[in-house]
Amino acid sequence: MDFVLVSVLVLVLFLGVVQVALAVHVRAMLIDSAAEGARVAARADRTPADGVVRTEQLIAGSLSSRYAQDVSARRTTYAGLPVVEVTVSAPLPVVGLLGPAGVITVEGHALDETA
Repeated sequence: MDFVLVSVLVLVLFLGVVQVALAVHVRAMLIDSAAEGARVAARADRTPADGVVRTEQLIAGSLSSRYAQDVSARRTTYAGLPVVEVTVSAPLPVVGLLGPAGVITVEGHALDETA
């Protein structure tokens, strides 16, 4: 009887750790893809649309194309400097039916070479 109770608690704890690890991994991949897409878009011979395409390719290659559904890029200023900003909004990964539902939004910035 004690074994069953402890096993259930250990299983719930393990699934919670897996859920957090998966969410952190997906967030890191999205941030890296957005930053690389911003670097591509910031080149003198490229446009923000090129950065969106590159970001979508990287996300589809490292995670899944369902995480690359909402990607946008724009030229803006950050701390007084001209930058290209790539924004990615993706669903939070969920293990089974447990875990939070929602959207994670990340941004990548790169110094704009055209300015």
